Amino acid sequence: MPETIFEALRESHVTQRSLIRKLMRSQPGPDRVALFTALRIELAAHEAAEERFLYVPMLMDDRGLHPSRDALADHHKMDELVEKLQTPSHAGRRWTATVHQLSEELHEHLREEEKSFFQLAGKILTDSQKIALAKRYRKGYEAMRAKLIEGC
Repeated sequence: MPETIFEALRESHVTQRSLIRKLMRSQPGPDRVALFTALRIELAAHEAAEERFLYVPMLMDDRGLHPSRDALADHHKMDELVEKLQTPSHAGRRWTATVHQLSEELHEHLREEEKSFFQLAGKILTDSQKIALAKRYRKGYEAMRAKLIEGC
């Protein structure tokens, strides 16, 4: 069976969890900066594509309106935390505390999405939509990721 939007999204979720874990264990220095940059790019590319190719179709259905708004608010919170983390040193207690806060927000968002949002979306979207959205998500994700990498 062809890939669905949910499988495509879960792949990025695995990457996000791995990167935030590594970032939380990292020490100040070039490796930490590289991990933070990789996480920042992954989150931004994923969010942009997910919002366009999952949240927008969900917003078109009354059942998906409130959950999609909640998910968008989660993305906004995480974006604000990532912005706070964009400092020259990537070190210090405040920076580390913000990474922990981002980790909590991220893990909670991914859990909610995978445990309830995807199930609701599975009921709202048709099988052909799930497959088509996966293709569009992949294309949008890769384009955004390339753009963000180029900007570094």
